[in-house]
Amino acid sequence: MKPALYLCLLFAGLHAVAHCDHLPDHHNGHDHHKDTVHEEHHKEHHHVGDCLKLVPSNADFAFRLYKQIASEAPKKNIFFSPVSISTAFAMLALGAKSATLTQILEGLAFNLTELQEKEIHDGFHNLIHMLNHPDSELQLDLGNALFLKEKLKALEKFLADVKNLYEAEAFSINFKNTAEAQKQINDYVEKKTHGKIVELVKDLDPETAMILVSYIFFKGKWEKPFMPEDTKERDFFVDEETIVKVPMMRRMGMFDFYFDAELSCTVVQLFYNGSAAAFFILPNKGKMKQVEDALWKETVSRWSTSFHRRSANLYIPKFSISATYELKNHLIKMGITDVFTKQADLSGITGDPELQVSRVVHKAVLKIDERGTEAAAATGIEMMPMSVPQAIEFNSPFMVMIFDRTTNSTLFLGKINNPAES
Repeated sequence: MKPALYLCLLFAGLHAVAHCDHLPDHHNGHDHHKDTVHEEHHKEHHHVGDCLKLVPSNADFAFRLYKQIASEAPKKNIFFSPVSISTAFAMLALGAKSATLTQILEGLAFNLTELQEKEIHDGFHNLIHMLNHPDSELQLDLGNALFLKEKLKALEKFLADVKNLYEAEAFSINFKNTAEAQKQINDYVEKKTHGKIVELVKDLDPETAMILVSYIFFKGKWEKPFMPEDTKERDFFVDEETIVKVPMMRRMGMFDFYFDAELSCTVVQLFYNGSAAAFFILPNKGKMKQVEDALWKETVSRWSTSFHRRSANLYIPKFSISATYELKNHLIKMGITDVFTKQADLSGITGDPELQVSRVVHKAVLKIDERGTEAAAATGIEMMPMSVPQAIEFNSPFMVMIFDRTTNSTLFLGKINNPAES
C-alpha cells in the first residue's frame, strides 16, 4: 500500500468587517491614492505582472469548483477560498511528474500550451508576495506548510522550491502518535489563522506520510462602516417555506450597483480599506441557479465595468458561517485523478514513486459585521440627493465574492443560502 500523502488544504478565516460605499470613479481619492501607491511600488510592477498571468486560470478554477460544490448541495451555504486551494495544489505540483503533473495544472485550469510550468510557479510566488504585503489597512496572511512523517526524507530540491517559491515551512512529525500529530498540526493552523480555524484535522490516519496545509486569513474594515444602532432584526426568506429572523445591517449612502437584466440579479460593490472589495450578488426570486450557471470570469468582468453610482438604502445581513470540505471527489470530477490513486507520480517529493494523496481538507470561515475603523465617527458628511433612495435588501439567498484588486485574485467565493445557519 502506498503511504498516504494526506494533503490537508487548509483555508483560514475570512474575517470580513463592515464597509460600504465608494465608487472608483475618476475624481475621488481612490485613483489619487492609486497613483501614490504606484510611485511607491513601481518596483513591485514585475510582481504584479507575473501574478496577473495567473488571473484567468485562477478565476476559471474558482468558478468550476463553485459549480461542482453547488451541484451536490444546492440548498447549502457555500464558502471557500479559491486562491488558497490553487496555491496548495500548485505547490504540490512541484513534486509531481508525468500525467500527475499535467492533471494537477490542467485541473487548476492552466493551459500548458500558453503558460510554462515555471511561469505558473513564478506567478504564485509573486502572488503570495503581493498578498502577504498588502497596505497596512488590511490584514491578509496567505501561507503553506508541510508536515512530513519522521522517516520520510524529502528531496532537498523540493524543500528548497517550496520554501523559495511558496514561502512554505516544513516540519517533521510522528503520525503514528495520531493524537500528538493532530494537536501539532491544529495548533499550528490555529496560530496562523489567529484562532479562526480550529481542529482542521480530525481522524488522522497513522499511515499518513505527509500533510500539506494551505491557509489564508483576511480581516478587512469597511471603508464606510455600518452603524451598529441601525442593525435591526428582519425577515430573511430562505425558500418558499422557510423564513428566518436575522440581524440586518442598514446604511443609507451612495453605492456602486448594477441590475443585470439578462440574469435577473442585482450586484452591489462594497470596498474595504485597502485593496480589497466585495461583490454582493442578489438573484431575483427563483433565479439563483440561472446566476450560478452564468458565473464565469466574463460575467464578473461585465459587472465590474457596469456599475452606476447612486443613492440607496442598503440592507445586508450580519452573519458568521464556516464551511469544511473534503475536496477529493470534487477534484477528481475536475480531472485531478491520478494523484489520489496508485497511479500517482509524486516522486519529485521524496524520489520514491510510492506516494499518493489521501485527503484534501479545506475549511473556511466568514464573518460579516458592521465594524469599520475605530475613527468611524470622523467620517465626512456625505451629500445625498433629495429624492427618496431605493432600498436594496439582501433578504433572500445571495452570493458573495471577495477579491484583492491589486492582483485581481478571488480570495473568497460563497453563497449565503441561510445566514442563520452557522
